[in-house]
Amino acid sequence: MKTLSLTKAQLLERAKFDMQTHLQVPRWSLREKIALTCRILFAQGHDSGLAGQITSRGDAKGTYYTQQLGLGFDEISTGNLLLVDEDLNVLEGSGMANPANRFHTWIYRVRPDVNCIIHTHPLHVSALSMLGIPMIVSHMDSCLLFDDVAFLSEWPGVPVGNSEGEVIAGVLRDKRAALLAHHGVVVVGSNIEEACMLAIQLERAARMQLLAAGVGKIRSIDPELAREAHDWILQERRSQAGFCYYARRAIRAFQDGDVPIFE
Repeated sequence: MKTLSLTKAQLLERAKFDMQTHLQVPRWSLREKIALTCRILFAQGHDSGLAGQITSRGDAKGTYYTQQLGLGFDEISTGNLLLVDEDLNVLEGSGMANPANRFHTWIYRVRPDVNCIIHTHPLHVSALSMLGIPMIVSHMDSCLLFDDVAFLSEWPGVPVGNSEGEVIAGVLRDKRAALLAHHGVVVVGSNIEEACMLAIQLERAARMQLLAAGVGKIRSIDPELAREAHDWILQERRSQAGFCYYARRAIRAFQDGDVPIFE
């Protein structure tokens, strides 16, 4: 076997090349990806009534797509999404955006690398946020979050004002996520697929942390190996492939529902 003599670095590069060649992804539109993300996160326990927002930059500067206030994640479709400006004026669609979307504008303004923002109140993340302790990454599956989750230790209140936007954007800094005390989580990604996969794993990581801490002291993992796993898992093609898997599950689960995903 030729590969038995290869180094780990060589095997990683070979695998990256193979993933680019063999992992095919559908060409969903931006609206379709946002609607799918809403359904995916609903199925993954991120729903909390009308709370939470998912946004993605629009084509014009200072615009982004989001869901219509009054609808749950399981009711979002390509046909009822909104395009809004930084003042949350609706440019396309009908209804209104969640006023809490205001803090997304602050993040987009200081993070040109961010194209998607997810803010939710999933059960285990919310429970962890009540304890006043940061997230601990101590499992291989969660390593995409390693050294990438900021912690806001004090709740600034309902995020409909400008000061809350400054606070949340300030604590996030260059990280991909922030655990918000007494609140929930905010996740940012260079694309929708990356943000969605991060959000899924954040809730799972919070659940694992609570379960493990209830039994004993959580053991730390080697930082160098964790960073290696972080970069490996966060490859764009892996994020796309993972998103496609959860999207297929969502399509199967919601295909007979009252609100089709694609309208």
